[in-house]
Amino acid sequence: QVQLVESGGGLVQAGGSLRLSCDASGRGFSTYSMGWFRQAPGKEREFVAAIPWTGSNTYYADSVKGRFTISRDNAKNTVYLRIDSLKPEDTAVYYCAATTAGSAYLQDPGLYTYWGQGTQVTVSS
Repeated sequence: QVQLVESGGGLVQAGGSLRLSCDASGRGFSTYSMGWFRQAPGKEREFVAAIPWTGSNTYYADSVKGRFTISRDNAKNTVYLRIDSLKPEDTAVYYCAATTAGSAYLQDPGLYTYWGQGTQVTVSS
């Protein structure tokens, strides 16, 4: 069992930056691949970024490549999402999630077992 708690969201102006954190408790964090997803009002939850348990690679949605950076610190049981050059369309609730799925499937939210409660990111123009 893994519990996930996101933090770091807030209201920022377009062009600004944020770093979201996802703190994990429970056993086996370092064996889970981690993903970030977001859900805007009236839209489906969408994949943003993922990092395997090894931290050897990172994966991003095309819409965020070059602006979002995912990383993890297994010693701290934490995964991060750095967001630069924020745009109003980045406004959403951001969720972190944990999965044992292979790297080829990290974009599929249905394969994630554990989810956090989400943190709101609002970008003003």
